[in-house]
Amino acid sequence: MQLYHGSIEVIEHPKILDQQRLLDFGKGFYTTTNKEQAERWAAIKQKRAIKTTKAFVTVFELDELLLKSDTFKLKIFKQADEEWLDFVIHNRSVDSAADYDLVVGPIANDTLYQTLTLYEVGILTKKETIARLKVHTLFDQVYFHSHKALEHLKFRSAYPVKTK
Repeated sequence: MQLYHGSIEVIEHPKILDQQRLLDFGKGFYTTTNKEQAERWAAIKQKRAIKTTKAFVTVFELDELLLKSDTFKLKIFKQADEEWLDFVIHNRSVDSAADYDLVVGPIANDTLYQTLTLYEVGILTKKETIARLKVHTLFDQVYFHSHKALEHLKFRSAYPVKTK
């Protein structure tokens, strides 16, 4: 399985870094199977960078059979449903994905932030939130939370992303 990571640097040896904010699945290393999503993320990171920098997508390989084995403690979400929503909302405040080596599922990117916020403050119900999420194209993410899982992620190549 080919995975992509968008960044302002080439990542040959991925690491789990402490982040300033918690993301969908908590603190870890995020990848996607969607090359365009990784390119968009690289461009966003470039715009957020304090100094002028470049944007890159690093390409990795992961043996897909690992997602069907008992090698890792896995959590796989096939869609943005109520269980996924609870998991994401919880992880954006507490790093609870620590129970897993790998998590696979839809990404709640920044364009969906308002919908998630409306749910968090009680304006939207779970059902209304899920309905709003379903009108968006939700790309996937493959999240690595343990060093054990990262050891199986193999660097293949990297390329610069042309940004505006």
